[in-house]
Amino acid sequence: MVAYELGLHEVADGVFAYLQPDGSWGYSNAGLATGEGESLLVDTLFDLSLTRAMLTAMEPYTTSCPITTIVNTHANGDHCHGNQLVPGARVIASAATAAEMAELPPSALHALKQLDLGEDGNRFVSEAFGPFRFDDIAFAPPTETFSGHLEGEVGGRPFRLEEVGPAHTSGDVIVFLPDAGVVFTGDICFIGSTPIIWRGPVGNWLRACARLRELQPSVVVPGHGPVVSVDEIAPVESYLRFVQAEATQRARAGMASVEAAFDIDLGDYGAWSDTERIVVNTDAVYAEAEPGHERMDVLTMLSEMGRYRATRKRSTP
Repeated sequence: MVAYELGLHEVADGVFAYLQPDGSWGYSNAGLATGEGESLLVDTLFDLSLTRAMLTAMEPYTTSCPITTIVNTHANGDHCHGNQLVPGARVIASAATAAEMAELPPSALHALKQLDLGEDGNRFVSEAFGPFRFDDIAFAPPTETFSGHLEGEVGGRPFRLEEVGPAHTSGDVIVFLPDAGVVFTGDICFIGSTPIIWRGPVGNWLRACARLRELQPSVVVPGHGPVVSVDEIAPVESYLRFVQAEATQRARAGMASVEAAFDIDLGDYGAWSDTERIVVNTDAVYAEAEPGHERMDVLTMLSEMGRYRATRKRSTP
């Protein structure tokens, strides 16, 4: 597989992954598939500066094969905020993703950075989102939506879009290039960093991973982390099962979801980045285990993740 280094990497003939180490908050991957005279772009990046750098790196290929189609794999801004920099392109997403994008436009993230979430929460927001600029982004929603699956081609190169959400978000989509044996997973796969269950249920996410195996791709490009083989997505599945079991056990014992998140011993998963996501993930499992459980709002999630991160740092020798 290709080295996990910043930049554009060819992963199959005419198919490229744009990688952004270290894959933490906001540093996502994207992809490019070139055909005869045109190209397909899988996702844009978190802000305009990052997206411009990516598009510049792609110019040796897109000058002769311009990007005519963008697929946004889901609604999180690190996969769609740069859409405006490819004017005139057809932008495809699932209908659920399009609805979710409208609920959290770039302006909301800009406003988030100005809020008072307490010392730990403010520090966390600064660390996670401080490097990115959101005030100059124009919301560029999809021009075409679908549900279920959609097959198409760009420059004679076939692609298949499959909606596998709700899982990470409400409308997660994977992009499969059958002629190249490459699948772009969006945030169904986090490799080396902690997945985050904004939506759930966990069962849907596990079924999405099973579908990736059914496709038998030669190359898997995750939403965050290095390019891997399909067998190397197993840690994502094992983490999700671990959280589901640990959180369910504590829910049945009557423990509050935030208390449970702090109580769970992450074991080897504690070596992954962004371990504070256990707060959101535990809350997602509680919503499945306890009918009527109300999910935390986003501001509470951020505040509690900040507290978790700060607590973990203080307890680390």
